[in-house]
Amino acid sequence: MTTENTRTDENTESIPEVGFDQLGLSEVMLTALAAAEYHTPSPVQAGIIPHAVAGADVLGQARTGTGKTAAFAIPILEQLDKSAAKGKDPRVIVLVPTRELAVQVRDEIAKLAYGRKTRCIAAYGGKPIRSQITQLQRGCDIVVGTPGRVLDHLARGTLRLENLLCVVLDEADRMLDIGFRPDIEKILRRCPRERQTLLLSATVAPGVERLAKRYMTDPVIMDFSPKTKSVSTIEQHYFTVEEQRKFELLVRLMKREQPEQTIVFCRTKRGTDRVHRKLSRKIKGVDCIHGDMQQSARDRVMRSFRAGNVRVLVATDVVGRGIDVTSISHIINYDLPQSSDDYVHRVGRTGRMGREGVAFSFVTPEQGIELTRIEMLINKQLDRDEIDGFQTVAQAAPPQEETKDEPKKPAPPGQRPRRRHRRGL
Repeated sequence: MTTENTRTDENTESIPEVGFDQLGLSEVMLTALAAAEYHTPSPVQAGIIPHAVAGADVLGQARTGTGKTAAFAIPILEQLDKSAAKGKDPRVIVLVPTRELAVQVRDEIAKLAYGRKTRCIAAYGGKPIRSQITQLQRGCDIVVGTPGRVLDHLARGTLRLENLLCVVLDEADRMLDIGFRPDIEKILRRCPRERQTLLLSATVAPGVERLAKRYMTDPVIMDFSPKTKSVSTIEQHYFTVEEQRKFELLVRLMKREQPEQTIVFCRTKRGTDRVHRKLSRKIKGVDCIHGDMQQSARDRVMRSFRAGNVRVLVATDVVGRGIDVTSISHIINYDLPQSSDDYVHRVGRTGRMGREGVAFSFVTPEQGIELTRIEMLINKQLDRDEIDGFQTVAQAAPPQEETKDEPKKPAPPGQRPRRRHRRGL
């Protein structure tokens, strides 16, 4: 399966605008797309689907929010129809980095499988493995899973990969970022050599490239990412604010903007809980999600968020990429992310499928360098914002002047003299 040579990159700029009916899809699929109200393929879908339907390996560089899930789901459903072999073992496995993304991809496949008897299950940690074992024993066509739980099933003998037609690596860069490379390679070595491999990634870092060279055969390489790491439809602003004034600024900003739906990103789980608790007292429709929560609670929160019952979701980066809701109008970076790339992924939660979106970042006076790194990455300066009547930076008390009549008192013996200074902003 290893290859050192890949096909010449496909020129994505030359892909013509077409309809789904011009992509050589079956009537069953066209009916399912109409039922899902998918009328025109996105550039990612128009580019990837023809190659994937033809059975080629594809390495697609595309951000989330560009329709990439359907870009691989449609071809694998069409491929399953052409396959004569039937049985209990899955024919397709989709590896994803997070539990939330596993559920999302499974639901998208189920929607596009309208009119078919395709069986798709999600396998991920945080829930009892027994129910997943039962589903696998009943048989399925597609497994969508996180690498750790998939390996668990392989070790138990409850999942067999001998009959796979296709392997999909979704958000490959994220899986490598969070340490799944050894798990992914163990799984790929258990897959048949003669198979189709589809790899989707927001960035093609060296680790992703090595994975493609080792486990893909002559892949078609397609780059749908913008030239800069930003989305033109997203307005991006920042506030300079001291740490202790962030929450008050958040409340003022929410009242000013009145967002349809928003995600408030925090760096830590404890910070997420604290902001959620305080914000719930001020605003209705607030919930939170992070890695320490029980999976059943995370599923409940995401269902409520997708249904629109939760208007404000306070979250950590660990679940940031698993959130794909088209009605998100605002992103608020309550804490700047630990890396500039994470900023791009956070902001990408809004402006989905070409919709307009707005992102605000809270920057403390000490984080000027972090803001500059983000602006260099996206090749764009964020616009400074202010809220009328709100002082984001606490005013330092003026220094007391000494007079000739009242000289400065010496410090007591053994104690350092106190130094007065104005805080640098």
